[in-house]
Amino acid sequence: MDSPASFQFLDIKPIQVNVGLRRLACDAIKQAITNMDIYDQPEEIRLDERQLSRELGVSRTPVREALSLLEHEGFLRSVPRGGIFIVRKTKRELIEMISVWSSIESMAARFACEKAGDEEIRELREIASFEKNPSTHINEYAQSNMAFHRAIIAMSKCNLMVELTENLFIHMRALRSVAMRHGNRVHRSMTDHLGIVDALAARDPDLSAQRVRDHTLDLAAHIEKYGDFLDQFESRAEVHKI
Repeated sequence: MDSPASFQFLDIKPIQVNVGLRRLACDAIKQAITNMDIYDQPEEIRLDERQLSRELGVSRTPVREALSLLEHEGFLRSVPRGGIFIVRKTKRELIEMISVWSSIESMAARFACEKAGDEEIRELREIASFEKNPSTHINEYAQSNMAFHRAIIAMSKCNLMVELTENLFIHMRALRSVAMRHGNRVHRSMTDHLGIVDALAARDPDLSAQRVRDHTLDLAAHIEKYGDFLDQFESRAEVHKI
């Protein structure tokens, strides 16, 4: 028997009441969803409009508009008489997403070899050199991990790449966070990151692109092998459509 959906209270901060409340509410809700491990629980993740209104400190109208916008952008889905749920992808969809991210980020690494400044590469090495034990600070390392990958995209100096990866980010961050809890992936991740920085510092576009691509496609291989649990999200979503 399927587990029932449960309301999810997001870690969310009040927003300033001024113009553009819908956009502000949308950004605050999206950031809270981004910070969640949305693939780390079997139940459907349901949002409560009234609770969001209280936490944001605004009326329900801008919250309702923000939720509608997030649904249009593909982050949420509404079920008639069922509620509003965070969208989670199936195993196959996530593998496709990882492949797309790999292509974009490997191209970004090529651009970064030419366009990134020495200081940016030094800062990237600082991110890669996670000082704490990642095995006992998984959540912190997960944040650092995605900061690393976002930095490579930003170092490309290509706004289109930044825009294309923005909507993938929520799923990539949450998926990497889950995968890091399996085996020794967290330590392999650190080793890969340092190797990528070395290639960027050497201004070697072919090696940089190859290491970024191999690193990300290794995640795809991991999900292919161990990610059958992800398809439960699709089956639960179908139940709520009925």
